Amino acid sequence: VLLTEAGGGLVQAGESLRLSCAASGLTFSNYAMGWFRQTPGKEREFVAWISRNGGRTSYADSVKGRFTISRDNAKNTLYLQMTSLKPEDTAVYYCGADNNIGAIASRAPWDYDYWGQGTQVTVSS
Repeated sequence: VLLTEAGGGLVQAGESLRLSCAASGLTFSNYAMGWFRQTPGKEREFVAWISRNGGRTSYADSVKGRFTISRDNAKNTLYLQMTSLKPEDTAVYYCGADNNIGAIASRAPWDYDYWGQGTQVTVSS
């Protein structure tokens, strides 16, 4: 299984970025997917979750209304559209795959079976 994030970079506060996560080696539509982020010395933090068919989403309060998670099962790709970025959004962003078929969004990193290598997002003030 390989999850590969892309789209990170350096932006100014208020700008936007779109992250992507390309999946291979798994049946993508069988997995709920999530985005997490992590800064040095801190635990991996939940950002957003999307169900297997994309019909349900869940967000951390800190990003609700600014970030949008989506997926294209035909392309085996997960996305995170980030708008109105703030300096506190600076982190390494990771995508994760979760094969739990439960109805509740997985917000804990230990719920996830596979992870990408991460992509750095830096927001300057």
